[in-house]
Amino acid sequence: MKSKIAEKFRTLFGKDGEFFASAGRINLIGEHTDYNGGFVFPGAVDKGIIAEIMLNGTDKVCAYSIDIDEYVEFGLNEEDAPTQSWARYIFGVCRETVKRGGKIGGFNTVFAGDVPIGAGMSSSAALESTFAFALNYLFNLKIDKFELARIGQATEHNYCGVKCGIMDQFASIFGKKGNLIRLDCKTMEYKYFPFNPEGYRLVLLDSVVKHELASSAYNKRRESCERVTAAIRKNHPEVEYLRDAKREWLNEVKADITDEDCKRAEYVIEEVQRVLDVCDALERGDYETVGQKMYETHYGMSKLYEVSCEELDFLNNVAKECGVTGSRVMGGGFGGCTINLVKDEIYDSFIEKAKASFKEKFGHEPKVYEVVISDGARKLD
Repeated sequence: MKSKIAEKFRTLFGKDGEFFASAGRINLIGEHTDYNGGFVFPGAVDKGIIAEIMLNGTDKVCAYSIDIDEYVEFGLNEEDAPTQSWARYIFGVCRETVKRGGKIGGFNTVFAGDVPIGAGMSSSAALESTFAFALNYLFNLKIDKFELARIGQATEHNYCGVKCGIMDQFASIFGKKGNLIRLDCKTMEYKYFPFNPEGYRLVLLDSVVKHELASSAYNKRRESCERVTAAIRKNHPEVEYLRDAKREWLNEVKADITDEDCKRAEYVIEEVQRVLDVCDALERGDYETVGQKMYETHYGMSKLYEVSCEELDFLNNVAKECGVTGSRVMGGGFGGCTINLVKDEIYDSFIEKAKASFKEKFGHEPKVYEVVISDGARKLD
């Protein structure tokens, strides 16, 4: 990928620039916990974006996307926003950097990526983080890493129309090879945990479906959590987020909330604890417990939070039947991928069975993405 970028860069601009990269991400456990003030547990992966960049001494950005095969030029003022969606990510990063007092100028860039689009691995965060990191380096802006992540998040909010949380950009900026990161979404404190599953592989099975329910259903579940939090707060004023609630406090308000709201809250309270349990298990090198907690999360997302779908439940059942250590839906739900922790000795037979049985039932094979936990945003030699 790097040599392809270099060749195109030289053809377009006649010189060589500097290389920067950032990563897509997985989230091992901790789903729908972010907006409830809980913990998420992501890691950067060995798939991402690579960009070659050179300052051009003007106030224009000249950008070429190899994957889309498109060239765009745009200025750095608000009225210069490009119409192409991919270019708005780069423009947004430039604008959000400027809003934070960063003095930047124009640059030339060619970039490409290998994060599978639509698989829930945050290709957009990888793109934002690559350019946020690069601009910070090239213009010597001294912006701290948390603010670089917020630049990516604000780009999504203000230029791409997606009101995302901070997890994707955080993982992409802070990612560290061989480590997952526990992020406390209430305090923004984080801690690295070693993830070196010798004898196991981490693999995503992409159902290649996305059900339309996703955004409206997401909002409904968020509202459920807020209603339960408000009910619990009447007895326990210290509860700011659902993350702060204990299971017995939920039982106290059962008569005042709907069964549906109760199920949603039950899932979140249990999931917050599961992230902590998985962290403890990893510190002991206990991957069997990690896997068990992944299955518990899938059950909760399917039966209590009700954000799974037939295809994802099917893949989870195949994993169980094959003796896979851990498997769950990854991401918001209603389609996308399962993430699976698989012992080396059953890996091939599991993938074979999953592909064949899924195709027989749904008419197409799932896509398979093996992932390794890797570094996040960085300059390449």
